[in-house]
Amino acid sequence: MPLTKLQFRPGIVRETTSYTNEGGWYDCDKIRFRFGTPEKIGGWEKYSGATYLGTARDIKPFVSLDGTRLNGVGTHLKYYIEEGGGYNDITPIRVTTAAGDVTFSATNGSSTVTVIDNDHGAIENDFVTFSGAVSLGGNITADVLNQEYQIVSIVSVNSYTITAKDTSGTTVTANASDTGNGGSSVVGAYQINTGLDTTVAGTGWGAGTWSRGTWGSGSSLLAVGASLRLWSSDNFGEDLIINARDAGIFYWDNSAGVGTRATALSDLAGADATTPTIAKQVMISDRDRHIIVFGCDPENNIGVQDPLLIRFSDQESPTTWQSLATNTAGDLRIGSGSEIVAAVETRQQILVFTDVSLHVMQFLGPPFTFGINLISENITIMSPNSVKAMDDIVFWMGMQDFYMYTGQVQKLPCTVRDYVFEDFNDTQAEKVFAALNSSFNEIWWFYPSADSDEVDRYVVYNHQQQIWFYGTMARTAWVDRGINEFPLAAGTDGYLYLHEAGLNDGQNDSAISSYIESSQIDIGDGDNFAFIRRMIPDVTFVGSSAESPSVNFILQTRNFPGANYSTTSSSNISRSATLPVEQFTEQVHVRLRGRSMALKLESDGLGIQWRLGSPRVDIRQDGRR
Repeated sequence: MPLTKLQFRPGIVRETTSYTNEGGWYDCDKIRFRFGTPEKIGGWEKYSGATYLGTARDIKPFVSLDGTRLNGVGTHLKYYIEEGGGYNDITPIRVTTAAGDVTFSATNGSSTVTVIDNDHGAIENDFVTFSGAVSLGGNITADVLNQEYQIVSIVSVNSYTITAKDTSGTTVTANASDTGNGGSSVVGAYQINTGLDTTVAGTGWGAGTWSRGTWGSGSSLLAVGASLRLWSSDNFGEDLIINARDAGIFYWDNSAGVGTRATALSDLAGADATTPTIAKQVMISDRDRHIIVFGCDPENNIGVQDPLLIRFSDQESPTTWQSLATNTAGDLRIGSGSEIVAAVETRQQILVFTDVSLHVMQFLGPPFTFGINLISENITIMSPNSVKAMDDIVFWMGMQDFYMYTGQVQKLPCTVRDYVFEDFNDTQAEKVFAALNSSFNEIWWFYPSADSDEVDRYVVYNHQQQIWFYGTMARTAWVDRGINEFPLAAGTDGYLYLHEAGLNDGQNDSAISSYIESSQIDIGDGDNFAFIRRMIPDVTFVGSSAESPSVNFILQTRNFPGANYSTTSSSNISRSATLPVEQFTEQVHVRLRGRSMALKLESDGLGIQWRLGSPRVDIRQDGRR
């Protein structure tokens, strides 16, 4: 019998059984499809050796006027400006006390220091920097006290604890001489309240994190809320507008240097009294240069959030927000839904999502400035970051479906829909985010699987080939190439990673394990046995850095669709030369018998890049027994 060429349809299909999907691919990890054939994805390398504190949920690349490349990085603990591989803390200050408002108390033999500050307004994990303190008399010296601390626990609305440390970060234990209170000149500079790293389901008692407020105190659990700390940011020229979702709006002035903290937008010189102070998202309208805030406080009730209100500043002005006949500041209110979930800008317009509807916001010019129209009341959206625009096409993940907007809303047919949503942690849905990998025409969605509280999986739609595939990877934020040469992503370990850079896992300097497995193939209707005695591999290792790259070709057979694979033959196919043409293992002799067969490719070596071609097998009918 002549050789049979194994050619499979591109994309992964999990909406049918493996047997029904004959001629297709059924399972994979860390592969992609190019020109209809599968290949291992590119590797990732650490962007720098420096780390940041917290879990990053936002990355904003931009360029200063002198050409310096910068990245804004927002975590649940802080906000940073990355420059030259280092992270500069620009987290805004919430309040600075008067001299003498803060005092200290230490206990002999303990490293715990109690800080007394009436109505401090802090929560567990907040950061505070002390200055002006004198020694408590023993080991707790002025140098120990006068530095930044992270709050360990909240004792009451008037006190909290820290763990004493020296300037190198080593824990310091108080002795019997530490009986002082730090003096009468201590000043505490409190950074804005930190956010949650994990969404807490439910409301009322237990909705917040323990010690993020005390029973009966002014900082109650309900006041803290249960939402994840998400950031939105956009550059206003070389400066940066940032917003902690459902919290403050801040401005960072690049000309003041990376050592300068961001300040509240309402505290800018010249800011009028109607400047918004709270929002769900911020954006700079590229076409007309207005600052737009979504789900913010209204002009006549500053400090009280309206989750459906949109406000925009005067053109080219971060400080003029009062709507007058002489400027272009103003507001719009959406009439459907309970809150604005997300907004995304395309080349022509801004799409605004509520929890139940989609609206288009467009620049009209004077006297109305912006107008807004309802597009659909029959959509859902998974999270604030689950939407991504590619030119004038917008893609997003809904509650149980994927969508695309091209002038009208369309559901994306998804061949892995059940695979994704049947193994999904709904309580951590806020962590879902969309990412562009434009070099490969891909939209990625990173999401937490059912057994994980953090993002650990991804699903990819290749909009050019209109196919789906998926894999496992822990990332918490991503920005496409552009200002940075490669896509830049945040890991769960405090590092940023350049993706599609190199061939290996730069997180721990190891190989990337990748595989793809086909659905079953049978002879006729599977009523005959097949005997496989030889395989002619076809694969390319172009791009590999290993001297002898290899990939395992695995043929497996079974007798019934619901049975395990009964016989397996694994063959290591390795490259032997590259000139005059790429050469690799010519043929592999096997002895396999079954009613159906499947092909699997896998690799776990360093420096390997592979792409499958059209392998062939010597297969013949072998009777019904």
